[in-house]
Amino acid sequence: MDILTQIDKDFSSMSKRHKLIAEYIRKNYDKAAFMNVEQLSLAAGVSEATVVRFSSELGYGKYQHFQQALKDYAKSRLTSVQRMDRAYDLYRDTDILTSVLNADIDKIKTTLAQIDRQAFLGAIDKILNAENIYIIGLRSASSLAGFLGYYLNHMFSNIHLVNTASAGEIFEQMFRVQSGDVVIGISFPRYSLRTVRALRYAKKMGAAVVGVTDGENSPILELSDHTLLAKSDMESFVDSLVAPLSVLNALVVAIGMKRKDEASKTLKKLESIWQDNEVYDNGEK
Repeated sequence: MDILTQIDKDFSSMSKRHKLIAEYIRKNYDKAAFMNVEQLSLAAGVSEATVVRFSSELGYGKYQHFQQALKDYAKSRLTSVQRMDRAYDLYRDTDILTSVLNADIDKIKTTLAQIDRQAFLGAIDKILNAENIYIIGLRSASSLAGFLGYYLNHMFSNIHLVNTASAGEIFEQMFRVQSGDVVIGISFPRYSLRTVRALRYAKKMGAAVVGVTDGENSPILELSDHTLLAKSDMESFVDSLVAPLSVLNALVVAIGMKRKDEASKTLKKLESIWQDNEVYDNGEK
């Protein structure tokens, strides 16, 4: 149950002051998600103690847990306009370069501290033993899918990068998915419904699913056999994909260590092709 549904469910039994907070959050969840206790109390017209009691009565031991639940609700629903407004409020009086890079550093640190190592190892095992490997990531996640597909293609001959704008074409590319295959699904807020439907189809066909996403409220979590969680807070109109990219980078390196001989053979052949066709600038004039 998401936090807004919970508030609606408990609304009739709330005190008058708690209803003031609930009504403010209903109308302004996009702003409330980023407010501390003092800011929310001023916005709702109640005391700070009332805000703390409100979050406690909803079942949150700390206000920070309540705020995170609001953020989890908001991040999959914020429109591009709301995200632009949030970015303006967040960065208008700051050194933007320093603020954004520091925020990305924090995301990588949080991801490293929280990621499930067993899920990471399980994903590697599934990929190494798959009959076919499908990779799907749409919209902004397509860049992540392309990165992963590019490097895995150096180590495997069975890579299928699903990357299309048409829902019908997605299933045309995936209709051969079956037991023994693995589908790597990448999705971050705002979550792509087409990615969710594609993974649901893959699961129905008996394929293993490796999910790369951001948190416990992601719709692809329940479809994944192994889930790699990477921090990606939506505090701007631009998706921060630094932490997810780092996780995928680690996945590629780990798989490369397991398939060193195959990767070396492929790269030697490619180096010859690249040199013959002058793909790269070797500094020659």
